[in-house]
Amino acid sequence: MTDITLLDGGMGQELVHRAGDKPTPLWSTQVMIDHPGLVADVHRDFTAAGATVATTNTYAVHHDRLAGTPLEDRFADLLTMALAEARVSGAKRIAGAIGPLVASYRPDLHPDADTAAPIYAEIAQMIGPSCDLIICETVASVTHAEAVLRGASASGRPVWLALTVQDSDGSKLRSGEALADALPYAEAGASAVLVNCSAPEAIPAALDVFKAGKLPFGAYANAFEQITEDFLKDKPTVDALQKRRDMTPEAYADHAMAWVDQGATIVGGCCEVSPAHIAEIARRLRAAGHTIV
Repeated sequence: MTDITLLDGGMGQELVHRAGDKPTPLWSTQVMIDHPGLVADVHRDFTAAGATVATTNTYAVHHDRLAGTPLEDRFADLLTMALAEARVSGAKRIAGAIGPLVASYRPDLHPDADTAAPIYAEIAQMIGPSCDLIICETVASVTHAEAVLRGASASGRPVWLALTVQDSDGSKLRSGEALADALPYAEAGASAVLVNCSAPEAIPAALDVFKAGKLPFGAYANAFEQITEDFLKDKPTVDALQKRRDMTPEAYADHAMAWVDQGATIVGGCCEVSPAHIAEIARRLRAAGHTIV
């Protein structure tokens, strides 16, 4: 059968649930500070579930996210801390996560490519030496794709580009642009292209777009009911989002196996996808004769 890379699941939401604290705009970064060792525990649990890639808890570590908070001067320290927690995961590979500038799902707020690229490059250069690859996550526009790929190239590591699409139409980025318009940038600067943090039901249309390209491709969806208007406001917290009750490990694995049937060779989970979900995907992959690499 096929060699499949199994990513981990939703680190940020898993941390929020385990910590039990009221979420803050700093999300998983705040939990990492307040609960030492918890990030490492989550990494280990995802690896034990079958994930072969540990994605670092660096998604929200950006100067613009930290500005005006007590953590404003701890940018480098937070990156170092997240990398150290990932190293004990036991995973075969570590993927250094780079999230969007300013806010998730808000391509209208993203800086132009010439402004954003050096900001992304700073992070890529700092985390690259401790990672096997860089994964640029929740990329919501063509400008965002261009900028983050330019920046991530400074890492000297392979780069995976993970784009986020409209929940109602997986052929379109959250900016409204055609997903296909981002493919030339991906093919010029990435070694794999994925769709992430979108509804599982939107993924097949996105994968159809990727199949027309030249890169290995995959997907890792979220299990939110929807991205609410409250979450799109300034400095949101994740309690504005609700977890889908129907997205059990079995239901999510049904989606993931369908993506594999479409040709995906990289699968996993994003927000609200737990170690139990990843374990079920691993079980199903092995039962189908695939090799998890």
